[in-house]
Amino acid sequence: MATSSRESSFSSFASNSDVDDEGVRGTCEDASLCKRFAVSIGYWHDPYIEHLVRQSKERKAPEINRGYFARVHGVSQLIKAFLRKTECHCQILNLGAGMDTTFWKLKDEGLLPSKYFEVDFPMIVTRKLHIIKNKPLLFRPIMELHSEDTLQIDGHMLDSKSYAIIGADLRDLSELEEKLKKCNMNTQLPTLLITECVLVYMTPEQSANLLKWAASSFETAMFINYEQVNMDDRFGQIMIENLRRRQCDLAGVEICKSLESQKERLLLNGWETASAVNMMELYSGLPRAEVNRIESLEFLDEMELLEQLMRHYCLCWATRGGQELGLKEITY
Repeated sequence: MATSSRESSFSSFASNSDVDDEGVRGTCEDASLCKRFAVSIGYWHDPYIEHLVRQSKERKAPEINRGYFARVHGVSQLIKAFLRKTECHCQILNLGAGMDTTFWKLKDEGLLPSKYFEVDFPMIVTRKLHIIKNKPLLFRPIMELHSEDTLQIDGHMLDSKSYAIIGADLRDLSELEEKLKKCNMNTQLPTLLITECVLVYMTPEQSANLLKWAASSFETAMFINYEQVNMDDRFGQIMIENLRRRQCDLAGVEICKSLESQKERLLLNGWETASAVNMMELYSGLPRAEVNRIESLEFLDEMELLEQLMRHYCLCWATRGGQELGLKEITY
């Protein structure tokens, strides 16, 4: 399931990682197609994804669709909890955003933060920017919120009052910080950082550096991470082998042993609180009416396969500061 790969001693490392990066960029395409298909058959409402992602020629398996539903629902609930706690006086950094549409959906709901940033590989950003510029449904909301005469835009970056998209590599933290500051990132604002299937494609050292940078850059912050867990068992090993066959190496998979190892990484790298649930726990806790609705969309033959898949993904969140806002109270 989804997005980008990324550290600072980058120049000597970059040439060796080109093949791996290509595989990682391919996971962005896969995740986007899966989301588009799930939306097309009614799992959740997203009027924007069809403008960013082509429809898949092949039907996706029901367990995959339900897995993406749980992922989108879980991340969305945590984002909205943060926005409510901060009364939207905050900023969001979506790292490895791919073709994500959260900015547009939040605008429709009247829940936009002070500014929303997206970061991904320059190649992915160039493609997304081209689509945004040529689709009024995507471009108009950005301009409606932009009060200045000129919009900063080039092939790898767009910066407006409320939305910025930046082409950068998350392994190169000095470049990342420089580009974010050029787009008026405010380190004094409460900040939510989001990574979905991103850290697992970085080495443990690289993901630790990113987490430390995030924890030290903002006085008040929350971090949401969605990725694999319980990868030591046979099912996890099959997942790893399948990705390797597609030239996609899970460089950070050793951190994905358990919910405890996921939480420990966050606590060791500057975060004050850390929580984690596997996606089966999350799915089991959904409102019964919503579960009935999505389970009526298509027949699932193998409930056991869904449970196995969901137990190998998790949603983690961590906070730093923000006692007066009640960030530590945020839970799923």
